[in-house]
Formats: sequence, C-alpha cells, structure tokens
Amino acid sequence: MNLDEMSREDLLKLQKDVNTALKSFDDRRKKEAQAKLEALARDMGFSLAELTGGKKAKASSGVPKYAHPENPSKTWSGRGRQPKWFKDALASGKTESDMAI
Repeated sequence: MNLDEMSREDLLKLQKDVNTALKSFDDRRKKEAQAKLEALARDMGFSLAELTGGKKAKASSGVPKYAHPENPSKTWSGRGRQPKWFKDALASGKTESDMAI
C-alpha cells in the first residue's frame, strides 16, 4: 500500500478504518483480561467484584427533615437546593422549625 498515491478521501477512510480496528482490538484485549482476572478470582474463591469493590451504591438523598406545611407527602432532607415550597414557606413567615419533622 503506497500512501503517497492515495487521495485525501482514501486516506481519511483508511484513518477511520484504522481507528475502528484499534478500538475493536482494545475492546477484545480488555475482555480477555477481564475473563482471566475473573477466572483467577474464582479459583481463589472470590468474585472479581468482591476484590475490586464492585459497583458503589448510589449515595442516598438522606432522611427527610422537613415536610410541606399543607402537604406532608412533600419532604426535603435539608441537603441540596431548597425546594420551592420550602422557600415559599420561609418567605411567608414560617421558620425551619415549623416545618421540621
């Protein structure tokens, strides 16, 4: 293959094909490595997730600390942005302790 004789379009296509082939190669190698590691962990009586910590559980949004004055099903944990109903209640003269659960 003589690159000097190829057109720009052919070179760009070749570049795209090479990038695709490289990604595919890397993906195959990662799967092979993962399979070997899983087999080794299994031989030793563990799962790979146990050894690597696996997926972390999503942090909870917290236990509700405040409830809407008129609709107790609307709650807020006191973390993150204040909900509109909480801001409105404060603006109307309520205090945080008035809405505390």
